[in-house]
Amino acid sequence: MMKRVTFSQKILLVLMTSLAFTVLFSFFFLHFLYSELYLKSIEQSITHQGSRLASHYEFDPNSDEGTQPIDWYNTISEYEVIVVDQLDDLTNHFPYQINYKHLIDEQDYKKLQMGDYVLKEGFVEEFNREIFGGIFPILKDEKLDGFIYVYVPLDTLKDVFKQSIPLLLVVGTIFFFILFLIVNRVWTSLFKPLRKLQQMSLEVSKGNFSARCDSERHDEVGDLARAFNTMSRSLEEQEKRKREFTSNMMHELRTPLTYISGYTHALQNKVYDSPEEAKQYLETIHKEVERLNELMNDLIQLNHLQEELYTLEKEPVAVAQLVFDTIDLLTILMNEKQVTLRTSIDEDAIVLGDPNRLQQVFYNTIDNAIKYMDEAGSLTISLKETKQSVIYQVTNTGPVISDEDLAQIGERFFRTDRARTRTTGGTGLGLSIVKEIVHLHEGTFTMTSEPVTGTTVTIELPKLSFEDSIH
Repeated sequence: MMKRVTFSQKILLVLMTSLAFTVLFSFFFLHFLYSELYLKSIEQSITHQGSRLASHYEFDPNSDEGTQPIDWYNTISEYEVIVVDQLDDLTNHFPYQINYKHLIDEQDYKKLQMGDYVLKEGFVEEFNREIFGGIFPILKDEKLDGFIYVYVPLDTLKDVFKQSIPLLLVVGTIFFFILFLIVNRVWTSLFKPLRKLQQMSLEVSKGNFSARCDSERHDEVGDLARAFNTMSRSLEEQEKRKREFTSNMMHELRTPLTYISGYTHALQNKVYDSPEEAKQYLETIHKEVERLNELMNDLIQLNHLQEELYTLEKEPVAVAQLVFDTIDLLTILMNEKQVTLRTSIDEDAIVLGDPNRLQQVFYNTIDNAIKYMDEAGSLTISLKETKQSVIYQVTNTGPVISDEDLAQIGERFFRTDRARTRTTGGTGLGLSIVKEIVHLHEGTFTMTSEPVTGTTVTIELPKLSFEDSIH
């Protein structure tokens, strides 16, 4: 099984590879400079000097007078010059092998006899170094009159760059020190938050959703930290909602189950004074069962809406007619509370939506407004059309809702006055369902509460467009 390579190990491998590549590049670059600059310059110089000497040489190499210029040249020049009249004599003056081979081979001999020069480079064991030289023919009246051999021992790479290498070492040391500091800084800044993020992820996996990462950085690591914080915050909120939901569910179920259990026990043991009292117990049990059914139905409906499992049957809807129909359904309830109703309805308002769901929105909002208002209060319902949307508003003169409660309106089981649960009825899911239906219609839901104007629910739905009417 292949060993797992961590991300930090991969980064370290890349850095070490880059470092090795840099060292190798420096080595080959120095060798390139040595061969392309130093050796080429030596070759050009020897070619130039040898050709010039061969073309101007007019002395007899066998006489003392003829060798004086050569001796003088050897004294002032870094090159060694040997002059012979026959090639065979050259081995007497230069009895060394180059690369363990004779100085002149058969091919060189033919080339020199034709008047061309020959360049020779290689290692001479006696000198313990490389040499570079050239054999140049001396021509007089287009005839061979002798040969000049010019050679020079080559400096090593270290000798050539003896002044540059210390500078390169100093610069290289400084470079790698700075590189080490940069890599160490990057290493710390990159892997420290990642390790912290790993630890926090383990905490989240254990159910601790309060862990947060430092997200002040403005790079990919910072983006990752912010994404992690968003995830943790979302999980924390979900966990909070789950606990609240469980608590609220238990609260909602406990009361009707207590009533059902108590009255059932009373009927079983005949703990009642009259048949009318027994009938009253049965009616109470029936009401509580209906409340439980309503609660279950609302929960299932809300889950379908929130999970987008419900498909809207959209069609052009005359919204005003739905509002009037809803008002008719709730007239009895308004009369019981002596509600003063004021309406301002734009009868031409049309939206593209599901008429059954839209009527559910109007019913829940008006019913909720009636339940949570004082006796003989005022209720205002308005519907108006703008250029882009249709705005529906319901305003009652009930108790003012605090800003803290307004922020939680529409959450599951939330009621602004939990003490009124038994008197006002309902499951606490009505506005949650309203918000989801409005969301599915691509609309907006807002709620405000002021001491003077009262509490207002505002729903804005997109107006039916020309393209929608064609489709």
